[in-house]
Amino acid sequence: MEKRNTIQKQLVLDAVSRMANHPTAEQVYMEVVRTHPTVSKATVYRNLAGLSADGFLRRIQMPGGADRFDHCLTAHQHILCTRCGLFADVPLARDPALDHAAAHATGFEDVTHDIIFCGVCPGCTQAAQGAAGQ
Repeated sequence: MEKRNTIQKQLVLDAVSRMANHPTAEQVYMEVVRTHPTVSKATVYRNLAGLSADGFLRRIQMPGGADRFDHCLTAHQHILCTRCGLFADVPLARDPALDHAAAHATGFEDVTHDIIFCGVCPGCTQAAQGAAGQ
């Protein structure tokens, strides 16, 4: 069955691409209703789920936080600043050997992974150094 390409779906896809900062569903909703106030939150959330399931967006599951959505579908990882919450791309490709090793060690099938590195971003480091120097 062919899926429809609705105006709402395009609005959601455009918002994620325009924002380009790995937004949460709530952030996407706020961006969409800024210009299209009649679009419901349920519509945005449903379209995010559909677009990620269909491979037009990448859903990044965040342990302990709201999932984020990425318009960049090329293989890469992510990094999270533990101070300010900045979430950014890391230009490292996925390592299929990790998937294979995890499958072999556990007996799981169809294993994939997302790595989220954590650290302190340059902006927070500079702010801390500036505060220490005062």
